[in-house]
Order: sequence, then C-alpha cells, then structure tokens
Amino acid sequence: MADEQQEEKTEEPTEKRRREFREKGQVAQSREVNTAMLLTGLLLLWSFYAPVFWRDLKAFLAFFWRMSSELEITTLSFQQMLLFIIQKSADLLWPLLFSGVLLGLLSGYLQVGFLFTGKPMQPDLNKLDPIKGLGKLISKRSFFEALKSFGKIILVGMVAYWTLLGRFDEFPGLAGMELSAAVAYMADFMFLILLKCCVLLIFIAVIDYLFSRWEMEQKMKMTKQEVKEEHKETEGDPQLKQKVRSIQRDMARQRMMSDVPDSDVIITNPTHYAVAIRYRREEMNAPVVAAKGADHLARRIREVGYENDVPLVENPVVARGLYQVEVGDEIPEEMFKAVAEILAYVYSLKNRKNS
Repeated sequence: MADEQQEEKTEEPTEKRRREFREKGQVAQSREVNTAMLLTGLLLLWSFYAPVFWRDLKAFLAFFWRMSSELEITTLSFQQMLLFIIQKSADLLWPLLFSGVLLGLLSGYLQVGFLFTGKPMQPDLNKLDPIKGLGKLISKRSFFEALKSFGKIILVGMVAYWTLLGRFDEFPGLAGMELSAAVAYMADFMFLILLKCCVLLIFIAVIDYLFSRWEMEQKMKMTKQEVKEEHKETEGDPQLKQKVRSIQRDMARQRMMSDVPDSDVIITNPTHYAVAIRYRREEMNAPVVAAKGADHLARRIREVGYENDVPLVENPVVARGLYQVEVGDEIPEEMFKAVAEILAYVYSLKNRKNS
C-alpha cells in the first residue's frame, strides 16, 4: 500500500535540488572516464618519453654495475647505494607519476568541475549496518557494475586476441632477428594493442558517462509535492505572504489616516476619489499628498476630515490628477496653480471664520 501511495517523481530537478546533491558529493561521474583518460594519457606520454627513459635507464644500470663492482660493502656504503637507487628511480618515474596525478585531477574536473566537499566523508552510523551493507553488495547497481567490468575484460581481451592473431604469422621471424630488433618489434606491437584498447575504453567511457548523467537526472527528479514544499521554503507560503502584505497595507493605511486630521484640505471627485493635501510653508517647498483613496477608502478619508474640521473641496480634475501622486510626495509642478488656488480659497474661509 505504501508503494502504491508513494507519489511518482515526474518533475525536473530545480536548481536548489541540484545544488544540494552537488554539496553532498552526489554528482554524475564515471570511473570509466578516469580509467580511459589515465591509460590513454600515459600511453601517449610514454610514446614520447620511452626513448629518454630507456637511455637513462641503460646509463643508470651501467653506472650501477660498475660502481657495485668497485664499492666496498659497508653499512654506510649500502645506505648511500640505496639512497642513490631511490633518487635515480624517482628521476626516471616522476614524469609518469606526476602525469598520472594530473590526469586523475583533470578527469574529475572535466566531469564535475571544481568540487570540494567533506560531507561524503562524514561518519554515518547507518553505513555500519551489516544488513544494509549486504543489500548494497547484491543490489542492482552492484550487479550492473560487476557485469560492466566483466564485459570490459572480455572486450579488451577480444581486441588483444584479434590484434595478436593478425600478426601471428610474423612471430616466427623474430627468431632470426637481433635481440634489440626483436625487443623493438615487440614494444611496437604491445603499443599497438594498448592503443586499440584505449580507443575501446574511450568508447566505453563515453557511454558510461552518458548513462551516469541520465541515472543522476532520474535520481534528482522530484515529486509534485516536493516541488511545492521547496517553493514554500524559497518563496514563502503564499497564504502567509498574502497575510503579511494585508497587515502591511493596513498599517500603512492607518498611518495615512492619522495624517488626515493635520491636512489643509481634502479634494474630492466628489465620491470616487479623495486626496488630502498638507502644506507647511516653513517646512516644505511644495504641498504634499498626505493621504489618498478611492471608493470606500475615499469615503473614510472624507469622514475623518469631516470629524476633524478639514475642509472638503470638490474638484474632479484636480482630484484625479493628484490621485496619481504617491502618498508623502510633493505635488507635480503642473498642478501648483490649481492647488494654490484651492489652498487660497481654504485659507480665506478659515480667515473669515476666525474673524
């Protein structure tokens, strides 16, 4: 029942999902690419380095035999000889070892880019579970890897066999060759076999890498519910965001309504719009919009203005123009004259009342 109720993963992975997998070290990477690049790179390097290697090795062996025949065996001389052998061996092998490390790093970089994470190395008690460990040994993935390795061995063996069979008739002629010529022939023949095997390994590596990419994409896919949950985490709950926006609007409206009693005039449409204007000559360069509203909010502004003896002036054209101005902003210059006339009218009414 649980399997039947489990939602199918049909959605493409989001960027956040991909980033989380990458941080955990779960990326599409093929060991076949590492093997193919390492063997091919070392084989190509060997094709150029081999003459230098054999020349230096021959010189080293000649010097070693000459020195060993003349050297008196003591503890100190033995240590010096051992150190000399290690040093010369390092001189001969360091290009191959350094190239191997470099090719290994390059192979990983080409597949996954620069990635350093310690999460795969963190201790996990679940990995010590013998039952789960046994399950991994007999899983489909382990069976596939074993089958792939077995198939690779068969293919490489077939390539070597058919190459050997193609030149089998030439081998009896090696008996009449000089030793150096026979060795050179066998070296070229082995190089040919290895080169063909490397081409085969490159072909296998490309297929395996593409399969690894597809397999990782399938693993990263998400259910519709997972996409919804991630959207809530990143964007926030839509209902909560709507509620927060509603609260923010109410608070802004309350602040705006608190400025209505201090306004000099409320200009109306007469019923559709209402805009409250405030002007303090000592503090302001121009009148500002203290509050504005339409429909029921306009009615509320008129009510607050009436309760606080703020004059109401009906002027549809000016009201519509001022409604486009944000609360707290100065009125536009093209409306200075019209607003100034309204304010002059309001001030004259106040002066008559006071007198």
